[in-house]
Amino acid sequence: MAKLKVPSLQHLARNWRPTSAGVKKQLITLAKHPPQFTYEPLFGAVRDMLVLGVPYEQVMEGIRRGEKRPWVRENLLEVLPLLRSHFSTVEPDVPPNRVARRYYPLARDIQIPFEAPLEYSVGGQKYFPWFSFWRSNPLADRRLSLFVMLVEEVLLQDPDLDTAIFQILDFSRIDGAEERQLLVVDARDIPRLNRTEKQSMLEVFADGYRAARDELAGVRMEKDKEKDERRPDPNQSDLFREWD
Repeated sequence: MAKLKVPSLQHLARNWRPTSAGVKKQLITLAKHPPQFTYEPLFGAVRDMLVLGVPYEQVMEGIRRGEKRPWVRENLLEVLPLLRSHFSTVEPDVPPNRVARRYYPLARDIQIPFEAPLEYSVGGQKYFPWFSFWRSNPLADRRLSLFVMLVEEVLLQDPDLDTAIFQILDFSRIDGAEERQLLVVDARDIPRLNRTEKQSMLEVFADGYRAARDELAGVRMEKDKEKDERRPDPNQSDLFREWD
């Protein structure tokens, strides 16, 4: 049975559409046909290498052993050299710290989780990287602006992160290139939405999410009803029962 999950902040932005009907359609499609794989092993790899100090070769071997599908394994492994190359030039003051999960209050009935792998300091300046592992169609334009603004609101709630430099590490293929490249974007350079536009986008998503949630719940209730109707009436004699 398809089940609608509360999206993360990045998936809120990625699945936003100009109308609530478009959001509903997108979310229902994802619920019924979820992605065939997840990039979660890469977030684990980031934490293992940078927080726990696990050797690069060991992390790579872990992904090789853990993912049996060749096309998924290669998709994950092509990111690791870019990760290693980028962080080989970063010398944190102390080992990076994991960042606790936080929630963005989209509405009273919708709390959107946001969880990033780590934060670290260099020369006293804190950095907060967000990793975009999508191979194609990374966040851009209004969706990227919305995401950045929401993350900044979450960060400002934390006195330990409100002065951090928010970076976006985009590992997608740029301009139709055959291989992934790493583009590091300072979130301060991303254009901001005005307050009215941002609020309108959030309301559209919330309305679409509720509509998708209700429709999927209705489908489930209808299936449960059909299942109940197929059950024999306990007060009716069984026509195939042998009488004593």
